[in-house]
Amino acid sequence: MIRQYGVLAYDIVEGELRLLLITSRETKRWVIPRGNPILGLLPHHSAAQEAWEEAGVVGRLSAAKIGSYRYEKRRRDGSTVPANVHVYPLHVTEQRSEWPEQGQRQTRWFTRDEAVAAVDEPGLKALIQAFAPERAA
Repeated sequence: MIRQYGVLAYDIVEGELRLLLITSRETKRWVIPRGNPILGLLPHHSAAQEAWEEAGVVGRLSAAKIGSYRYEKRRRDGSTVPANVHVYPLHVTEQRSEWPEQGQRQTRWFTRDEAVAAVDEPGLKALIQAFAPERAA
């Protein structure tokens, strides 16, 4: 099993929670920014780096993990490997107009219910459903 780090990127707009999802490169499913550990970075900083590269977002990052979920990572050769993603909350303060993977993915802000409906992984659905931004601050 591989370990990955990801962020649940969020903002509060007019009192309502909004969550940022991105499309995966291969299958175009809605997912959170996530990736493999980055040498020399703490887990939550690896997650924040992925959020910048994949979605162009920066903000207030918490070092406290909000949970984890598993999924089957599809490799280029078509095989799959189980992955465990440790998730950290990121209160987005800015979404930049340009970022490294901008042309490879779509980004979209969702309400909680929309995000739960959009993602496929049951564990990620549960994390989104249970997320409490006031505890993540």
